[in-house]
Amino acid sequence: MAPLPSRRDLLRTAGLLVAGGAAAGGLTGCADQVASGFTGSAPSSNVLTYWNLLGGGDGVRMKQMEAAYQKQNPDVDLEAVTLTWGNPYYTKLSLATLGAQPPDVAISHLTRVPTLAGADLLQPFEPEDLARHGMQPDKFVQRALDRATIDGKIYAIPLDTHPFVMFYNTELADKAGLLDSDGNLVSLDNEDGFIEALHKAKEATGGWGGAVATIGDIATPWRFFFSLYGQLGGKLLMGSAPEEILEPEKAIRAAALMRRLTVEEKVLPTTIDYGGAIALFANSRSAFFFQGEWEVSTFVTSKLPFSMTKFPNLMGGTYAVQADSHSFVLPGKAPFERERLDRVLGFVRSMLDQSITWAEGGHIPTWLPVQESTKYRSIKPQSNYADAAESAVYDPPAWYSGSGSNFEQVAGSALGGVLAGRTAPEAAIRQIQQGISALARTASPI
Repeated sequence: MAPLPSRRDLLRTAGLLVAGGAAAGGLTGCADQVASGFTGSAPSSNVLTYWNLLGGGDGVRMKQMEAAYQKQNPDVDLEAVTLTWGNPYYTKLSLATLGAQPPDVAISHLTRVPTLAGADLLQPFEPEDLARHGMQPDKFVQRALDRATIDGKIYAIPLDTHPFVMFYNTELADKAGLLDSDGNLVSLDNEDGFIEALHKAKEATGGWGGAVATIGDIATPWRFFFSLYGQLGGKLLMGSAPEEILEPEKAIRAAALMRRLTVEEKVLPTTIDYGGAIALFANSRSAFFFQGEWEVSTFVTSKLPFSMTKFPNLMGGTYAVQADSHSFVLPGKAPFERERLDRVLGFVRSMLDQSITWAEGGHIPTWLPVQESTKYRSIKPQSNYADAAESAVYDPPAWYSGSGSNFEQVAGSALGGVLAGRTAPEAAIRQIQQGISALARTASPI
């Protein structure tokens, strides 16, 4: 029987996950599986346990992929469990790992991997094991694989890149004179040209030029800002002092453009939540919509005449766009035995090979045999922004950072105030500096 986790281990890991996200949430749901970790009981030898946090359209597509794997591998008893997105998921995953019975394989955002690996809750993937299943490093998008690599070891196998993108209504864009002779959107890769296009679009809609969530949503303002800041070459977390959290001049410039779009030019609404922004675009009351590419399914279902492209390069620097990636990780505090590892790697390889299904939901495959295929390139509009994967900027590695983290909560709250016209750019950046500095100067719980 594996040793039970100490009270200190449990408290420190729970503290880490609570600090890393907005709230730990309850430990209900799959309680039996988490609790069984503390008994050290072993699963059946032919069982493959898989945890994920995928809901909505992602969840539907993942179940399709799981079913295809199960059909191809009838001798394996796949036990796939979907848990609540965000911090509750990572808390349960950590507790199960400490309890000596984690799932065989799990989904993690790449931005969360450094924290999990730093807590000794993940096993790395060895190159020879990956090669045995045909998953050599050169078959993945390099930017994502680099983020999955810590101290020279690969701790995650990236499935996708999901960047911040630009949706546009093709009929309204045409009415506004923003399509070229081939019916494609003209380049909007400069600040003034972008704003001019939004004014034309606003006139065409009789409503708004574009829409982006400004209230009730911390993630979207952060994604918007980090894309702009990344295009300026802005750095993050250079130290723990307020003046080292980011580069103030570049940050203020990026935040000022966000305010210009809503408050000064009035081409985007100042007060609208996530669902409201979707509704404006879905009802042709805005010609553009800025969000993660996963909303493609919403507009396909609504039969809206739309397309998608990369978020434009508005700041004039090297192109960059905020993104994260879903990835497969090996939870555990001890190396896997060969049979179990090969079962896991066979499952991961199957998911990668099926990532054309995954791509239909908007995510860019990181598995190059799929991403570079004619079949993927024919999927429109999802493949229009595929090259954004190599320009992705990820949240910086820190115990308080990652998707749904306190980092995003502090920064996103301040930047939402800028978009809504409540906070001046300079004040918002000071707020971010002070809030993140307080986190950076707090010792990691592990």
